[in-house]
Amino acid sequence: MSGASHNSEVPWIPPAEAEPDGFVGIGGTLAPHTLLRAYSDGVFPWYNEGEPILWWSPDPRGIIELSAARAGPDATPGYGGLHVSKRLARTLRSGKFRITFDTCFETVMRACGENRDEGTWVTEEMVTAYTRLHKLGHAHSTEAWVRHPDAPDEWVLAGGTYGVAVGALFAAESMFYRETDGSKAALAALVQHLIARGFELLDVQMVTEHTGRMGAVEIPRRDYLRRLKKALAKPGVKFA
Repeated sequence: MSGASHNSEVPWIPPAEAEPDGFVGIGGTLAPHTLLRAYSDGVFPWYNEGEPILWWSPDPRGIIELSAARAGPDATPGYGGLHVSKRLARTLRSGKFRITFDTCFETVMRACGENRDEGTWVTEEMVTAYTRLHKLGHAHSTEAWVRHPDAPDEWVLAGGTYGVAVGALFAAESMFYRETDGSKAALAALVQHLIARGFELLDVQMVTEHTGRMGAVEIPRRDYLRRLKKALAKPGVKFA
């Protein structure tokens, strides 16, 4: 990490001064004002149980384009840069999944930390912090439900995703599935929701094999920070 000094109010250096690995700081708290400042600066927390809070702003940065123009000619209409296969599109149109927003935020967040061979960073500290942020109206979940196989009048959680909204930025944190296509249905619904409400930037932090297949792309950190500044300045954008 660069040796440059940082603002005494936050435990991270300006992301533009960081090395490509993105490590920008250590310590501090997950208080709501700190988390909101972090996302506004292009920074997010990521650490394991028992470690101090570590702050990151990687270069390059992973995003899913929300603009059809930026997504290119092969984009699925209405989904920005999200890759929606013909098979998935048929599934979404079939009504197999029922989509809701913000009906069980903490459940979705905890599910995102379940059954991961590599371990999870969704610690109790993180759950407490982001649930508090949700109650303040800044963190949101998208849920995909399917009918219970033995009780058709009941719906069970099939997948979901959650993240943080600041201005016209939505920082997607994680997603999960319990039924095939559950996470994809939730992500597709989230993208449509963000586009309809005028969001400018969908951050996925780092491109993984899974998010890459779904259409996530990498952009230089300097471009991300420039686009972030524009998204934060856009007035009147709300998730709900």
